[in-house]
Amino acid sequence: MIDAVLILRYAAPIAFAAVGETASQRAGMINIGLEGTMLTSAFVATKVSLATGSPWVGIIVGAVAGLILALLTGVLTIRMQQDQVVVGTAVNLLCFGLCGMLFERWNGATGQLLSLPPLPKFAGGLDVVLLLLVVSAVAISFALFRTEWGLRARAAGEYPASLEAAGYSVIRTQFQALLISGLMAGLGGAYYAIGVAGSFAPDMISGRGFMAIAIVTFARWKPIWGLLSACLVGYFESLQYQLQMTHQDIPKSLLIALPYAATLLILVFSGRSSNAPAALGQPYRGMR
Repeated sequence: MIDAVLILRYAAPIAFAAVGETASQRAGMINIGLEGTMLTSAFVATKVSLATGSPWVGIIVGAVAGLILALLTGVLTIRMQQDQVVVGTAVNLLCFGLCGMLFERWNGATGQLLSLPPLPKFAGGLDVVLLLLVVSAVAISFALFRTEWGLRARAAGEYPASLEAAGYSVIRTQFQALLISGLMAGLGGAYYAIGVAGSFAPDMISGRGFMAIAIVTFARWKPIWGLLSACLVGYFESLQYQLQMTHQDIPKSLLIALPYAATLLILVFSGRSSNAPAALGQPYRGMR
């Protein structure tokens, strides 16, 4: 039997990114740079946590790093109207190269294992960040479907011209949604380094940003379903660690592939959704 808190802990990095990406995509912005954002936030959180001795400061600064990368992405895609996929890919490559170079410079070519100060936990293994994840998913869902801002965000992703005709700024709305995506991905990356792995390695994110994007589609652009779908992937990740200890006859590489196979199955079962925002990924060339 796998502990529910353990599943949530392994799911949290992907869930943070997926819930934030849901808000972004609802507003018509697809943030392909989630992978690089999570890695950069994990790296920044690691360095800050080691420097200050506080995991909380590390997580906060890591989240801010995600916010800054989202701001850069927004300037290039919203203001300068560059292709969102191309910009996101460039952000990923920049983050991979920069984090790898700095890690090697500060920790040697082979890289020494970095041991981070742990997060305090409540009874049962819960911590504040896991509670924040659940609250964030509920809050973003409420904001998207029960507030005026959410109506504007969804209009920006469906009919941006009508939003502008109503006197609202498409640019401002999309920037706000993209910043939510960056902040949440930053929290996910920082938590993965400090709350899950307890260390940093240049390849530690290992596709979790792309998993988050896949989960958004499977969850039909609904934050709560995004959280639950991420928990499904978290279950398979915790399962593979358990099987590594109890079934050593099974090849380790096969077990490591379990979460990725689960994500592929999620994509297969999601099929071609008709719920995707109509203007997703399309630059808006309006006046405001």
